[in-house]
Amino acid sequence: MNFLAPLAFAFAASIPVVIVFYLLKRKRVVKLVSSTLLWQKFLADTQASAPFQKLRKNWLLYLQILLLALAVLALTRPFFATTAKPAQLRVVILDGSASMQAVDESPSRFERARTEALKWVDSLEPTDQMVVLLAGANTEVKQSATSEKAALRRALQACAPSDSPTRLVPALKMAESLVRDRRSAEVHLFSDGAVPDLTEFENKALPLIYHKVGQRADNLGITALDARANPEDATQRAIYASVANFSSNTMSADLEISFQGSLLETRPLTIPGGQTAPQVFKASQAKDGVFTVRLTGKDDLAADNEASIVSLLPKSVNVLLVTRGNRLLEKALRAVANVQLAVANDLTDAGAGFDFIVLDGIVPTSWPKGNVLAFRTVNTNWVESVAAVEAPVIVDWKSTHPLLRYAGFDNVQIVQSLTARAPTWAVSILEAPQAPLILAGDLGRQRIVWVGFDPLESNWPLRVSFPIFIANAVDWLNPANAKNSQLLIKAGDPFRLALSESVKSAEVKLPDGSTKQIAVDATANEIVFGDTAKQGVYHLRAGTNETTFCADLLDSAESNIRPRDELKFGEYTRVTATTVQRTNMELWRTLAAIGLAVLLFEWWWYHRRTV
Repeated sequence: MNFLAPLAFAFAASIPVVIVFYLLKRKRVVKLVSSTLLWQKFLADTQASAPFQKLRKNWLLYLQILLLALAVLALTRPFFATTAKPAQLRVVILDGSASMQAVDESPSRFERARTEALKWVDSLEPTDQMVVLLAGANTEVKQSATSEKAALRRALQACAPSDSPTRLVPALKMAESLVRDRRSAEVHLFSDGAVPDLTEFENKALPLIYHKVGQRADNLGITALDARANPEDATQRAIYASVANFSSNTMSADLEISFQGSLLETRPLTIPGGQTAPQVFKASQAKDGVFTVRLTGKDDLAADNEASIVSLLPKSVNVLLVTRGNRLLEKALRAVANVQLAVANDLTDAGAGFDFIVLDGIVPTSWPKGNVLAFRTVNTNWVESVAAVEAPVIVDWKSTHPLLRYAGFDNVQIVQSLTARAPTWAVSILEAPQAPLILAGDLGRQRIVWVGFDPLESNWPLRVSFPIFIANAVDWLNPANAKNSQLLIKAGDPFRLALSESVKSAEVKLPDGSTKQIAVDATANEIVFGDTAKQGVYHLRAGTNETTFCADLLDSAESNIRPRDELKFGEYTRVTATTVQRTNMELWRTLAAIGLAVLLFEWWWYHRRTV
């Protein structure tokens, strides 16, 4: 046994003082009695001249000595040193993602993780140091390296979970930089392990100790939400929601949908374990507003039981087609709802007055400044290393990209195409062995879709994927839709608002009703608001602009709250959850508790004798 404060043994000098009190004779009180026959022993005591008496057996004395001994021992802060090697630096990472709010642990996973982390603070030796990181919406350094336990406890108590997905990579990168080149260092992660594979740490030999929290995965969650025009009735909106059951058991709940706080419909759901139930609601909408879907069933995680989306009424899309004549392309554009199409054989004014421009094999006199869909038109500012390829074979396409939603390229043959190396601003969504055939991305504030081949030099216009692609392109290139997509963000992601006028300050109303002021540079062309850790509806007022946006979880990986027994670092590396307990455990709390019990027993014994 070792002692952190051995000087406290000096208080043991109080034990002989207590014994002396029991050796002193009592001061006798004079009483008149009729006879001394029965008081002979008392007279013998009074006749003795010595001030001390013989120490007699007394249980109260024994209890008081025991109490003092326990108090002195507690003050010395004893501990047992285990065989575990103490680390010179410990980096504690506390997972503050949405799944840590699950209540399968009492009172929650996050509180259980914090309690375990506090135990490791108690185990620090005087020469050790600890860093506290909170991996929430963003990685926060709650406490830099220190040996002061009070500061570390305050840092952990100041941590709070968010409604954002798990973002451990930045926290692990920071921890890796802190423990690099240190032989005696450890990274302690307190988490439920609901994270994607951490491939980039596979070969870094991170000294990670994974402390798993969580017991089960009884959870229903909303994993997707979208609002679009109802294709069957232009006067209505179609609201799509996906509800997943991550439990192994069948679960039931009611799904409610409301618009601007007014309940529209309630739908009972019963979903088998491990299954997903897509739901489509149809609602009339007379003005711009917010649709909210809510699950009313009871499960272990409340953060994914509600989601909101801003729904703006559709507006006409003004499109200019610059072509020498392409009836198939023109017909496909006119077939898209709300498209107002104009056709020209050249562009001389950079496309002013149009939402986006379609270039069909023509190099315009003036390149458009807005969004562009270009077929076999090369701008050296967009792409480089352009080459012509005869009969390219389509080998892959990115079906997850919004441009290729429901659009496949099976049996599509191309006579000739231009290919270009993918630039940094774009992604390839259609691949040939030689190079990409279709590129899409954002160049500054301009959205560009570049198609390397002429649709008329292929059988693509004869496939159903062609009009679907055109409809998707209109939706993706429409500036109004781009703005709509910006009004729905993941909890924890920053919200950006482009400014059309100069403002000095802005105000944001948070989902809980509180407000936050934002100082804005007079020369800034946008506002960036990052305090979106809680999901819900936010209202931003900047000058004369009022914008409503929503922050939601909508993450199936985060809603799957099943605790992981191991973390994957690539294909071959695994980190298994540890069962190691804190080392050098102090005993003063236990000793103090025993001392209190002895004190209570002494009080009871004394009053039992005197009553």
